[in-house]
Amino acid sequence: MTASPHTPRDSRQDRKGGRRRRVAVAGVALADCGRVDEATPYALHAQAARRALADSGLDRSAIDGFASAGLGTLAPVEVAEYLGLRPRWVDSTSVGGATWEVMAAHAADAIAAGHANAVLLVYGSTARADIKAGRRTSNLSFGSRGPLQFEVPYGHTLVAKYAMAARRHMHEYGTTLEQLASVAVQARANAATNPDAMFRDPITVDDVLDGPMIADPFTKLHCCIRSDGGCAVLLVAEEYVPDTAKAPVWVLGSGAAVSHTTMSEWDDFTVSPAARSGRLAFAEAGLTPADVDVAEIYDAFTYMTLVTLEDLGFCAKGEGGAFVEKGRLLRDGELPVNTDGGGLSACHPGMRGLFLLVEAVRQLRGEAGEGQVRKAGGRLPEVAVASGTGGWFCSAGTVLLGR
Repeated sequence: MTASPHTPRDSRQDRKGGRRRRVAVAGVALADCGRVDEATPYALHAQAARRALADSGLDRSAIDGFASAGLGTLAPVEVAEYLGLRPRWVDSTSVGGATWEVMAAHAADAIAAGHANAVLLVYGSTARADIKAGRRTSNLSFGSRGPLQFEVPYGHTLVAKYAMAARRHMHEYGTTLEQLASVAVQARANAATNPDAMFRDPITVDDVLDGPMIADPFTKLHCCIRSDGGCAVLLVAEEYVPDTAKAPVWVLGSGAAVSHTTMSEWDDFTVSPAARSGRLAFAEAGLTPADVDVAEIYDAFTYMTLVTLEDLGFCAKGEGGAFVEKGRLLRDGELPVNTDGGGLSACHPGMRGLFLLVEAVRQLRGEAGEGQVRKAGGRLPEVAVASGTGGWFCSAGTVLLGR
């Protein structure tokens, strides 16, 4: 087997100088997404898992690692039991939307070190259907106990925390509402070619600006949609690749970082922990932002996309507003971002981090249909980055993938 040109020389060595196995994505899949009124979260987990396994071409007996968060009394044990799995390696890391990139990094390290051979990451949620049926509320306040209790009296909902950060960026760097709105407009344009996207009709900057106010400066279209859905990703050791159904997508590098939970402990509202997770991932991969062809960025709010692009190094700090203008994020733009429509238009069933990895793999494989990114000469993308954000810029996980 030939080595990937993007694999750094020392990524195959552990701290004792022994050989570390390369890790590939062998299977990815979506469960039913959008409006799914009848399914349970467990059913969506199972549907996504079966589809990802079928996509890989491997037998279920190959799976000896499992990662899941957000469901079950003893996650991931309860979900693994539901799926009929008895893994020898498990992970239930839960750091919000960045969970799945952090889990992917953990799984890749475990496989590389020989602690597991094939790790299934799976997620499913009926967040939209549950609220519609009255099974949960839509209250987004956090922390009636512990350090966060001191912010609760001031009405700090999750969206308000992001809105405060966006306002600070606007104050510091002159970022405009129109620039933030353009992120939503481009996400919707990308969603137009995705048959699985929940919203596909085009929108304009004026549509975003004229919408109902949610938390200043965010109107409704600055905020992610609420959907149901699920997905799964299967990571395997390099020895399994000859038996897989499709060409591998390799894990080139990863990084994770945490920042704060209370807003008063956040050093700079204009810097997310992706500034550190991205630096770690690029260093491990031996790549720079200039090598990236496609970026899948967590976008619960338009500001998340803008500031994460800055912090990953695609533009300088404070230049995100100018960078996102003029169609750069479109499928045929300078840096295609959230090519499926993202959380702003495609789906957002509670936590979206795993969907970023699924879309990145599909783009690298050339499986995105009308939404497929093509480089000069019709070439498929070579390198993709998936970067998740959790909480209110509390955590970040970044994964670089390549063909």
